[in-house]
Amino acid sequence: MNPTATDYRLEGDNSIYAQPDGKVVPVVTRGGEEDTNTAQSGDCIRVSGVSIQHTPATKIWFGQVSNVPGYRSLPHHHGEAETGGYVLRGHGRIYFGENYSEFLDMKAGDWVFVPPFMPHVEANMSVTEELVWLTARTPENLVVNLEDVADETLADFRRA
Repeated sequence: MNPTATDYRLEGDNSIYAQPDGKVVPVVTRGGEEDTNTAQSGDCIRVSGVSIQHTPATKIWFGQVSNVPGYRSLPHHHGEAETGGYVLRGHGRIYFGENYSEFLDMKAGDWVFVPPFMPHVEANMSVTEELVWLTARTPENLVVNLEDVADETLADFRRA
């Protein structure tokens, strides 16, 4: 059987996304109107484009994350959330493992997956260029900040 354009309405109940008039429609967050009241982690700034804070979304957080040159997040994890990211510009590094001694580098065009409950540090490895990436997280922007570590314990990291 070939589904028709109206068959989708019979496949599930999306009434929880309805506006006050009962209509279910896409929601656009305009540039400059993103939610900036998000969980932060040190010098890692998260801006929400799609989240429970300002859209009907209940199972995803999607936003932009950035670090100014030579700055990094605090050690943290994202609780039960799975996290995916895509680097738009810059040179980033994710430190993880015992004493954050392991790391993976990222550059524009790279994708990253961070498993739930994995302690890590997100760092901008450039002292002149901003690091910017898009991040999607399920179910929400969970951020559990952990005890900070000295910059010197993070291989090759330096502040601007």
